[in-house]
Formats: sequence, C-alpha cells, structure tokens
Amino acid sequence: MKFKLKRTLLVAGIALLGVAVTACSSTKKASNNDFQSELNQKGTLTIGLEGTYSPYSYRKDGKLTGFEVELGKALAKKMGVKAKFVPTKWDSLIAGLGSNKYDVVLNNITETPARAKSYLFSDPYIYSRSVLITRKDETGINKLSDIKGKKFAEGTGTDNEQTAKKYGAETLPSGDFATTVSLIKQGRVAGTINSKEAFLAYQKSNSTAGLKYKDVSDEKDPAKIVALFNKQSTKLRKKTNTALKQLRNDGTLKQLSKKYFSADITK
Repeated sequence: MKFKLKRTLLVAGIALLGVAVTACSSTKKASNNDFQSELNQKGTLTIGLEGTYSPYSYRKDGKLTGFEVELGKALAKKMGVKAKFVPTKWDSLIAGLGSNKYDVVLNNITETPARAKSYLFSDPYIYSRSVLITRKDETGINKLSDIKGKKFAEGTGTDNEQTAKKYGAETLPSGDFATTVSLIKQGRVAGTINSKEAFLAYQKSNSTAGLKYKDVSDEKDPAKIVALFNKQSTKLRKKTNTALKQLRNDGTLKQLSKKYFSADITK
C-alpha cells in the first residue's frame, strides 16, 4: 500500500513537472514572438527601401536584389517571419515609416543625432567610408574643405547632403546615384560626397570614364549604417538586433558584404 502511494505521488509529480515545463516553454515562445504585435501584418516583416541604389537595393532582370534585400530576407528568416519589400522614393521613404507604411527601413540609413529624436536604430551593420567624386580634370578638390562654394549633387535629407552643407558647398538635389554621376560628367556640378562602396559597385557595370574619387575617411568618421524603426517598435528593434547578431556570428553578414562590396565593411 505504501509502495503504491509513493508510485502514485511520483507519477503525479512527473505530470506536474511536465505541465510546468510545457507552460514555461509556451511562455518563452510567446515572449519570443512578442515583437509580432508591432508588425503591420503578423508573420511578415514589411521593409521599406528605394530599390534604385546599387549595390544596396536595385533591380536585376526585373527582380529586386542587393545587399540590403538579402539582409532583409536573412533577418526575417532568423525572426521566423517572411520578408516583404516596399520600394519607395527616397524623398518619402522615412515619412512612410512614420505613417506605418512598413515596419522598418533598410536603405543605407546613417545613424544621426537628428534622426535619433524621432526614430530607433538597430545596431550598425555597415561602416561606410566617404569619398569625394569629381571629374578627373578637377584639380582643386582634394579634401572636404575644398568644396566650399562648389555645387555638389546630393540626395535630399541624406548624411552626405548635410556634410556637403557643413563644408560650405551648394547642394543640388539628386534622386539616385546614376543621376548624380551624369550631373558630374555634364559639368552641371563639381562633384558629390558618397560612399566608396557605392562608386566601386556602380563602376562594375557602368562607365566611370573621366571620373575619379578621393578617400576622405581621415577627415570624416565612417557612417554607421542602421535599420530604422518607429519609436514605439522597441520589441521589434530588440528582435532585429538579436537576429543581426546571429548573422554576424555565423558569418552571413560578412559573406553578403564581400558578395556586394568585394570587402568586409561590416565592422
């Protein structure tokens, strides 16, 4: 009788332990998926980007591709959701985040104090070095202080535009990198401040004859490129950072960087 009672108590104890473990597991799973309450569509990470800025995001044979496209897909996979991309013009890209058109922006966004007032940042996934791009016959522009009074083509609201203005250049709005290159070649502007990786990627499939670039990373710290979130998306930002760390640790981030930039610019 005593043995039977002990056995009954043991079975009951094991059953209770099983219930506790199951409950704990369910709680942990629910906690891991808390971020989905901040998504526009459950099970889908909606990503805003331009889709016109190679090698970050662009179209090849009609299909969207690029470093940030593959990064977005890899992040979504780690997070257990699908990636959906919403190509948007730069001028309205960040505003679209504010109106909840998408959950996050992946578009070569630089971390700045001004943006920090209104948005949340992920951990940096690219450290972008700046260059001055001019015509080869331009001998008077070799450092940032030389651009004072010159006309430079820059994207509206970009970090590069702010830098150009800081050093006294007159800026002409340019919608994309190809347009900027054309403006320089035509002599309508003296040059542009942009990333070294963007110029080298453009050079792979387009003619840059008559152009040159000058590295100014000794004058300007590398730009920290981050994912951009609305202020209320704290859980989504945390989940994204966890996924980003996993991609860094397993070598995916480095692999994508070498694929699109021919170098590891993720650190």
